[in-house]
Amino acid sequence: MKDEAQYFTELGFQSVKIKIGSAALADDVRRVETVLAVLGKGELLAVDAMNSYSPKSALEAVHALQPYQLRWFEDICDPLDYETHRDIVEVYALPVSAGEALFSLVDARNLLRYSGLRAGHDVLTFDPAHCSGLPEYWRIIKLFENNGWSRRDFQPHGGHLFGLHVAAGLGLGGCECNPHNFQPFGGFSDGHKIAAGTTQPPEALGIGFETRASLIDLFRRSLGP
Repeated sequence: MKDEAQYFTELGFQSVKIKIGSAALADDVRRVETVLAVLGKGELLAVDAMNSYSPKSALEAVHALQPYQLRWFEDICDPLDYETHRDIVEVYALPVSAGEALFSLVDARNLLRYSGLRAGHDVLTFDPAHCSGLPEYWRIIKLFENNGWSRRDFQPHGGHLFGLHVAAGLGLGGCECNPHNFQPFGGFSDGHKIAAGTTQPPEALGIGFETRASLIDLFRRSLGP
């Protein structure tokens, strides 16, 4: 984990995210400490529990992680368990992230109404592709904006070129990047440079899939001659 964290910083990323929730809490705390030994500050590390915690274990986890002052705590519990979300934000002063596993305007409205999430503090990681494309994702953004949130509170899940374009085009707070996972979709253009945690979409038509050799090759082979 130290090697991987160092690899990301050498690529130009200023913050990273790790998965937690599948191991014992004490083991996850040691994993957090291992990565923080490389990054230096909790605000540079986010954690993602992949919706794995029960209401009881979620509260145990937030109490254990609160001292580390992490960037955010993502997908803590069942995405439709709005009561547990509300219980968490009442005791966890740091940002939480939610939305990745919600795919419609209706679910987003329930998250807004019942979860207790805090505008300007928590992070919304809805995935534009999982939300049936950009039109529904845009409706979700407008819903939150009409209720006191900023589009800067949105950071689309996915870590690929489409997410980068969405974040840049709509003026969102950022987006994920997966430079070595979920290949050949993860990451941006071949040879793409990250400088101090920032970058720009490629100078290419459309989304720029042709700037990813392995990805455009997959598309061509899938489409056939």
